[in-house]
This record gives sequence, structure tokens and C-alpha cells, in this order.
Amino acid sequence: MSDRLKNKLALVTAAGQGIGRAIAEAFIGEGARVIVTDIALDKLKGFNAAKTARLDVLSSKDVDEFADSVNKEFGALNILVNVAGYVHQGSVLDCGENDWDFSFDLNVKSMHRTIKAFLPAMLKNGGGSIVNMSSGVSSIKGLPNRYVYGTTKAAVIGLTKAVAADFITRGIRCNAICPGTIVSPSFEERVKAVAEQTGSPLEQVRKNFVARQPMGRLGTAEEVAALAVFLASDESSYITGQPHLVDGGMAM
Repeated sequence: MSDRLKNKLALVTAAGQGIGRAIAEAFIGEGARVIVTDIALDKLKGFNAAKTARLDVLSSKDVDEFADSVNKEFGALNILVNVAGYVHQGSVLDCGENDWDFSFDLNVKSMHRTIKAFLPAMLKNGGGSIVNMSSGVSSIKGLPNRYVYGTTKAAVIGLTKAVAADFITRGIRCNAICPGTIVSPSFEERVKAVAEQTGSPLEQVRKNFVARQPMGRLGTAEEVAALAVFLASDESSYITGQPHLVDGGMAM
């Protein structure tokens, strides 16, 4: 590790496990002061973080109050990384009103909440980098049984481009990361869910997921984190408003 993010203040949502945790650890390793948040505080153990806090990104009140406290304690963020999300399994025929509403609330509106809460201080401070977690399964590619998930992640790309366009002259960059299938605790939960729904053996379901990547393997959270470091750093200072694939060739 080096100091690519030295003197930068970052906040990462859903930092308790998987991609969020890998990003937070990578940022800390690159010299950033990192505020790690999650809905489950017990998952945030073991970080050498500037601050560890429970944050419910489904609550506008919680997000606004947390942003106020962060701005008072630390000053403006330089980096905001929105990772919190949910993968619904099924087609349009399997998607009820509650599935639709919850998916959009967690996958899209949570980013609206955090950006709206933290952006004013970032603007006053001269700018910063916002990184939103989208997916290769979005406006980029459709996959079976990812109806509302793919729809929300397409919306994240639209949100990302809109924020980038609105504040491009004021020092704000906003980009989206679009992973393919990544090894994580949530991935293992999806494997079990598909196996239960289809009656297929776990190992066969896992092989089916792997087969979607032309590289013939799943990605790692650390590989996604490496891209997040680049987009958060000054190395990507001429890049904004773009979806960035890290998907083992799935979208080719």
C-alpha cells in the first residue's frame, strides 16, 4: 500500500462485510481517514477507522443527523462511497409491490439521501469524489431473475450521471462501479436462495454463477476495492459521470 488517499476523509456505507469492507480497508491502507458505517454495528469490528457508526440509510432523518455530526466533528468529506444494496431474486412475475419499493429505497434512494446530506459541505470545501455501487446487471446487461435489481442498478447509473453533470464545474466527480459476480457473504446467501427455489444442488448453482464470467472465475471484493481507490484518488481527476465495469468480461 502507498498514500494515494493521504489527507482525505472518506465515508463508506455497508462497510461491515463484502465489497464495502474491502473498500474501507483499502482506503485506510492508502492513508485515508475513513468513517465506516453499517446497519449492523457488530460487523464493524476490527477497523482502524476514524469513526465507526451505525447508519440506517433507509432513514432520511438518520442520514441528515449523521451528516451534521460528521461535518461538525471532521469537516467536509473528500470521498463518499455508497455501497449499501439488496439483490432481489426473480422476474417481474415474482416482484411484488413491497419488493419493488424496498429495492428502490435501499439501492437508489439511499444514495439520494447520502449525497443530498453530504454534498453541501463538499461543495463548500471545493469538491470531492462520489463513488456509487451499481452493477453490470443494469442498463449495461440484463440477466435472468434480476428484474428489479437490474432496474435499480440502471437507475444508479442515471443518478450518477445526473450528479456528475450538475456539479462538474464545482469540483465534484461522481462515478459508478459496476461489478460482475463477486465472492462475498451476500453471494453465498444468493447461492443458497437459488438452490432452494430451483431444487438444484448448491455446487451446481455456484458453477452456474461462475459460468457467467468469461474469465471462468468469480471476482474478489479486493478487485472492486482497487477500482474504488482509483476513482476516489486524484489519479482519476479527469473522469466523471461514468459506469466502470469490473466483471470478468461478463458484459462483453
